[in-house]
Amino acid sequence: MPSQPFTYVYKSVGHCGIKADVYRPATDRSPIPVVILIHGGCLMYGSRQWSPRQLDLYLDAGYAVVSIDYRLAPETRLPYIIEDLQDAFLWVRSEGPGLFNADPDRLSAVGHSAGGYLTLMSGCCVDPPPKALVSFYGYGDIVADWYSKPDPLYCRHPAVSEEESGRLVKGPVISEPYEGRGKDQCYLYCRQNGLWPLEVSGVDPKEDPEFFTPYCPAHSATSDYPPTLLLHGTEDTDVPYSQSVQMAETLSSLAVEHRLITIDGGGHGFDGDMDSSKVEEAFASVLTFLNQHLGD
Repeated sequence: MPSQPFTYVYKSVGHCGIKADVYRPATDRSPIPVVILIHGGCLMYGSRQWSPRQLDLYLDAGYAVVSIDYRLAPETRLPYIIEDLQDAFLWVRSEGPGLFNADPDRLSAVGHSAGGYLTLMSGCCVDPPPKALVSFYGYGDIVADWYSKPDPLYCRHPAVSEEESGRLVKGPVISEPYEGRGKDQCYLYCRQNGLWPLEVSGVDPKEDPEFFTPYCPAHSATSDYPPTLLLHGTEDTDVPYSQSVQMAETLSSLAVEHRLITIDGGGHGFDGDMDSSKVEEAFASVLTFLNQHLGD
């Protein structure tokens, strides 16, 4: 069980303080390489709270862990979420050495689902980019059919009306969900109607597809993109496995070092079963990859 983190506000926007939890490893290594953890939740939900068992794996390997919040959609639109991502890295680089002995030259990004998307985005928008990226069931194309057209699986659920979705509810800018927010079914509504890109960005991809190009790593990555590890289950019914395949193909075309670990039969959030031999093996590969690129 990791020790209690030190919590910092790495950025304030109006009344919204955006926080990061910092965990320090028990190590004499100095300075300390950093894993920046980025939570999922379709950019609409979730927070920096993390699985203790996963945290322990990074800490035991000698990494400081910085688990970040970011402002949530739809109250905050995509460009400003990306600004938070950039500012989190700036904060770790500028304040981390003094606060927790961070090595500003050895930063990595690890994220799950929407956090995997932001991890992949960090390779495009953070300057200098992280030394290594690890994306668990992330995605590189946010306007492909899976997100911009009604999803057949989600359409099997009872239809959610616009009013039930909370889409029309105007709330404060937030970086952590709160009880009574009123958007409990917003994601389901978006998937049933193919509206996620519009809801998150405020821009209709049918009217302005070029707006999204910088926000799609599968289309905006360049040859200086960081080494990348992709992990995805073949039976993921939320983020298609093909999203990681597409990202791997993009990186292959750019001659960028990468690897795609396929979890046969794995669903979305496959790493929730930390007792699974497949998950143990996957995390062993993650640590090997991080050590390769962030090691002394």
